[in-house]
Amino acid sequence: MTVGDSYERPTINLLRLAAAWLVIYGHSWAVTGDHSTQDILVRLFQFKASGGMAVDAFFIISGFLIAASVERNSVRGYVVSRALRIVPALVVCTALCSFVLGPLVTTLDHYLTYKEVWRYFFGNVSLLTTKYFLPGVFEKLPNTAVNGPLWTLHVEARLYVLLLALHLLKLLKPERYNPLYVLALGIGFLVFSPERMSQDAINDANTTAFFGAGVFAWLNRDKISLSWPILLGVLVVAASGLRTDRFFIGYFLAMSYGVLFLALVPKLPVLHKHDLSYGLYLYGWPCQQLVQSVSPGSPLHNTALSTVFAFGAAAISWRFVEKPALRLKRRFGVRSDPHTVDVSTRTDEPSATPAAKGAPLPEAKGHTLGGSHLN
Repeated sequence: MTVGDSYERPTINLLRLAAAWLVIYGHSWAVTGDHSTQDILVRLFQFKASGGMAVDAFFIISGFLIAASVERNSVRGYVVSRALRIVPALVVCTALCSFVLGPLVTTLDHYLTYKEVWRYFFGNVSLLTTKYFLPGVFEKLPNTAVNGPLWTLHVEARLYVLLLALHLLKLLKPERYNPLYVLALGIGFLVFSPERMSQDAINDANTTAFFGAGVFAWLNRDKISLSWPILLGVLVVAASGLRTDRFFIGYFLAMSYGVLFLALVPKLPVLHKHDLSYGLYLYGWPCQQLVQSVSPGSPLHNTALSTVFAFGAAAISWRFVEKPALRLKRRFGVRSDPHTVDVSTRTDEPSATPAAKGAPLPEAKGHTLGGSHLN
């Protein structure tokens, strides 16, 4: 069974939802400032926190789905699709943090007169940079960032642009992309040195590598076999380098193959009607900070309470912001993935064309994320 064959019954939405929750769980140690314990994945692997592993999974899925999207859409359709998936929910979340949460919790007078408020809002919604702090907001907490995970969105937006450029240059063909990606990956593995690189450089290298792996999987979907023996073999290879300075190579292979395997092979529930993963990702950290403000406690205490509030915020975001925005895709002729969440108001529209209903191109078996997490 290949990736292309398995694509007919994906559980990618469920996997993204689990990854979004894992980000909340992993970040609870940073939010609470607890340095006496570690999350379970850090204890097991002594490598990355749960949130970091979840972000890696997001970028693999993103590369896979966005490569499909750029293949099946016109340039206009691709750009519109990406913008409608990321921007509306981001604008609303950032506005709520800047102009509702900020005034309520800041310790400063005349909060809206500070330039930092407007730089935070416009910097984040532009996707050109990431701003973390608002004046007087959460300043007494262990971590003062208002929404730490937002850094991934401007990185992902850059990768969307890069992928479109590769498409326009006709480099998104296996015979052209494969050698370029393998060469870049090989050089990266040779020169990668966390102790000599800034955190931003590490993040850029890491996310680009995993996004590229997802693109590689899409372009070679009819040649990549998915089987339990191969998965076991990849895990054994990764385990052989555990707690060595080159474990990241085995980790990269295991994560890249394992995420696609989990998304496409096990017969897990398929979420057809709701996609809360992006909203959960956007609102998780602010909810954690609010919980830490009013009910400080252990990381697990923070995780439990924050999960409830973040899921509520995600449900509202999906119902009133994301879903209405995604309905606009049809007006621009966007060809969406047939397995993404159905956002139509009616499922029996007789006038809907195959393209409007999201049918794939005849030659494509595939799927169409974005946000890291985004269809």
